[in-house]
Amino acid sequence: MKTFPLTIASPDGNLFDQPVVRLILRGTEGDLAVMAGHIPFITAVRPGDCRVDLEDGSEKLGRLDGGLLTVAEERVTLLSGSFVWQD
Repeated sequence: MKTFPLTIASPDGNLFDQPVVRLILRGTEGDLAVMAGHIPFITAVRPGDCRVDLEDGSEKLGRLDGGLLTVAEERVTLLSGSFVWQD
């Protein structure tokens, strides 16, 4: 599957910066799944769980306290006041 560069950042700095297959989280209007080639947009995101599907088929799960998601043609950025990876 095609990948896209994802950056997840908080006031503590960049917490994640690598190519991914999919990002799933909750926006203000409902659940979102972002994949390579998605139309550009910006939206606020709600507090809750976040799933990142990696190129090797594994996934990483995290929890955020809300924030802002920017989907651009070449990069996706998730900014959050607090983001914690779940082990």
